[in-house]
Amino acid sequence: MKPQNVARRLAHVATSGATKRLGDGQRPITIRKILVPTDFSPASKKSLSYALRFAEGLNSEITLLHVLETGTPLTLAGRPAAAAFSEQELSDAKQALHALANSAKTAGVARTKSILRTGVATHEIVEVAKELDVDLIVIATHGFTGWRHFAIGSTAERVARAAPCPVLVVREKEHDFI
Repeated sequence: MKPQNVARRLAHVATSGATKRLGDGQRPITIRKILVPTDFSPASKKSLSYALRFAEGLNSEITLLHVLETGTPLTLAGRPAAAAFSEQELSDAKQALHALANSAKTAGVARTKSILRTGVATHEIVEVAKELDVDLIVIATHGFTGWRHFAIGSTAERVARAAPCPVLVVREKEHDFI
């Protein structure tokens, strides 16, 4: 199936009589809320374009999330110590999130909001997904392998392991969702 037809197909399955094929007591998949974590990289913008297509086809709400990562060590409780971010850093992040939310609205997804958090990205993404009861997380991965993956780690991989909902991982160097 062509990538551009995936969202339409999901919408059709969700609204058709698919319950008869699913079995007794099972309901079709509905995606009402989509969480899109972003670090404002090209890969994150690509994941937003995927989320926009799903949201358009399924009439879903999109929540954009940016996490300002703390560079401080963990406390004894296992949580990062409070980090101080300058007003400029906070303002820049808010403006970038606002611009992304406006671009989503311009693209046709009227129900778009944004959240700015501080902390460890993986933890904050999973917590927001739980708090908002999202149905899908669409997250980018930079596709690092080998030493770079080991040294940097993969936020997307950790989110996929801990998330309370399905996670669509969009690879930076794969085909585009047109």
